[in-house]
Amino acid sequence: MYKIQANPSGTRSISIEESHLETLLKYHLLDHLVDSNGIVDESVLDKLKFNVRSMLSTDAGRDKALLDLCLDVIYHSNMKAFGLGNLISLFKEWEQRQEEATADSEAAPAQ
Repeated sequence: MYKIQANPSGTRSISIEESHLETLLKYHLLDHLVDSNGIVDESVLDKLKFNVRSMLSTDAGRDKALLDLCLDVIYHSNMKAFGLGNLISLFKEWEQRQEEATADSEAAPAQ
């Protein structure tokens, strides 16, 4: 389990589980979310919420992992632009570790 800081003062945080990160990867929810300026503001958070809301109205909305991600993270009462920026950073680090682990397991000789 991971924790992200949800506000600049550090008084609020959101718990992120491995399954949440896997769901973000599965549905590519963070791909092309941030504009070329790289600024994560409330409009970026709204964009993510709109994307997820539209997914929930389709067959993907029946996925318990997606619903859990929405309830636990995206629509969490403490989730603001600052928290989303930290979630994006955590996701990038986690994804890099996943890629390295995959590359290491493929490079290891079979016994």
